[in-house]
Amino acid sequence: MEAIRQFSSDVAFTPSVKAFQTRKGSRHAYARMEEGGGWETVITDDLEAFIEARDSVFLATASAQGQPYVQHRGGPPGFLHVLDPHTIGFADFDGNRQFISSGNLQENAKAQLFLIDHEARRRVKIWGEARVVDNDALLSRMMPAGYNARGQQAILFTVSAWDVNCPKHIPRRLDATTVDLALAERDRRIAALEAELRLLRANVP
Repeated sequence: MEAIRQFSSDVAFTPSVKAFQTRKGSRHAYARMEEGGGWETVITDDLEAFIEARDSVFLATASAQGQPYVQHRGGPPGFLHVLDPHTIGFADFDGNRQFISSGNLQENAKAQLFLIDHEARRRVKIWGEARVVDNDALLSRMMPAGYNARGQQAILFTVSAWDVNCPKHIPRRLDATTVDLALAERDRRIAALEAELRLLRANVP
């Protein structure tokens, strides 16, 4: 009996998903993608730069019974650390102390990271397994310098596969800091032009 070939995208494309793709007419395209090598399984330089520039991430976990949960985590750019080509780490800051994600990971390590850049209209889905690490030295390494937060534990995420979504339907939004800098530059330019205009008017006979 011939063994069924495995692809990195099988982490998401289960037999049920593939059956639905067949029903809806997209299976052929994804089969070609699989034959071409499938999804990436190693953190590339481009992905590393994208991850470490983010100030926000969504962490999806599920209980042993399959009950899903999605939690937002934020921090200054760089709060997500690429530790090696297969591992992402970050400090888990003190919050409402419900510990739903942490509890889920104790009984089901499978997890997903969802990262989105609204300004560039780019989103990345990363599948893998995550674990909670109570290690003060590691936590200290993960804590962003000067950030007003208290770390309670570290989260380590081992990458199985990742995929970049198309930009379709991603609303373009600008970061408030980016907008503030642009407005400040505009105001400086206006002030300079007004000063130049006053000077020209003063010299008109």
